[in-house]
Amino acid sequence: MATITLTAADFGKTIESGIVFIDFWATWCPPCRMFGPIFESASNNHTDAVFAKVDTDAEGELAGALEISSIPTLMAFRDGYLVFRQAGALSKSAFENVISQVKELDMDKLKEEAATAAGH
Repeated sequence: MATITLTAADFGKTIESGIVFIDFWATWCPPCRMFGPIFESASNNHTDAVFAKVDTDAEGELAGALEISSIPTLMAFRDGYLVFRQAGALSKSAFENVISQVKELDMDKLKEEAATAAGH
């Protein structure tokens, strides 16, 4: 699956279920241009996850709401939970490592811990 363009309008629905990786980027950002092909390649190799890109210039309000202060920033969600966030371009091997870790998360345990932390 190729990457999709994500906007504020479809952000919430997109992260609700499954595994979602989001690359916050801008056309004028050299590290973003370096990471772009790595992100695109991973999207073709991992068809069981959604790979989305947010142009921070076009979606400034969304980037602001998520407190994106430097780009590229990579976020990963599982079933609506933010499970990874890091600013800076990743190498192919580092990104593959993140993808593996996100896929291997024990979501039942994470949800249980989140419920406990919320006082439920």
